[in-house]
Amino acid sequence: MSADRTTAVATGLEQVARLSPISLSDLNDAAVLQERVDRKYILTGPQVADLIERLAHRLAALEIDGRRSFGYESTYFDTVDLQSFHAAAFKRRHRYKVRTRTYLDSATTMLEVKTRGSRKMTVKRRQPHEFENRTALDRDAEAFIDSMLTSPGLAQTLSPTLTTGYQRTTLVDLDDVARITIDADLRFVDWDRRSSGLIDRFVLETKSTGSPSVTDRDLWGSGIRPDKISKYATGLAALHPELPSNKWRRTLQRHFI
Repeated sequence: MSADRTTAVATGLEQVARLSPISLSDLNDAAVLQERVDRKYILTGPQVADLIERLAHRLAALEIDGRRSFGYESTYFDTVDLQSFHAAAFKRRHRYKVRTRTYLDSATTMLEVKTRGSRKMTVKRRQPHEFENRTALDRDAEAFIDSMLTSPGLAQTLSPTLTTGYQRTTLVDLDDVARITIDADLRFVDWDRRSSGLIDRFVLETKSTGSPSVTDRDLWGSGIRPDKISKYATGLAALHPELPSNKWRRTLQRHFI
């Protein structure tokens, strides 16, 4: 990360150190949210810092072994004709994402299948996956994917398409059933090693049971509305201008390099 980007990250997250800590088990007890509504915002460092300062009295920060920021890596899998990408681009009712989510600090990996449920709810199911095999799918992974998508044989048509990396800070609203994740230094690499990323911005995501969270309402009151961004689909569109990107065009033009 460049010196300028390091400064931007520090500016945005300096307020996190002042929040009360919460353990992973307590955070999951407070807001596990495997079925939820997600809203995403692309914010500057000062916007993140101001938001945390306003809500600090009700927030706690995930802390593990004294750390509050954690390295994440995700590898997304898609068909040759990018079925998952196109389903997102054209807002098809039945869409899915398959990825491995790796927690770099602990060298652990989970295989995740995300689908869109009723009322725009995101449904996520996951199982452990080998860290050393995080960019590939074995037979056990394929069986899990097929069972989650009720589409026998689909998993065998999937291959690694995009890898994302970022630093994540996770907060929980103790007075609301809601999580807030803040991702910094977001970068993308495709199968041909082409790369892109965000310019000194954070992706803040609220995860709630359905109704707008207190964080959402605070941002809306400040004139900040949700942005159209999918780490997988927007990242792939940034690297491949030939792909349909109308859904994310404004985001791409304003924030990506």
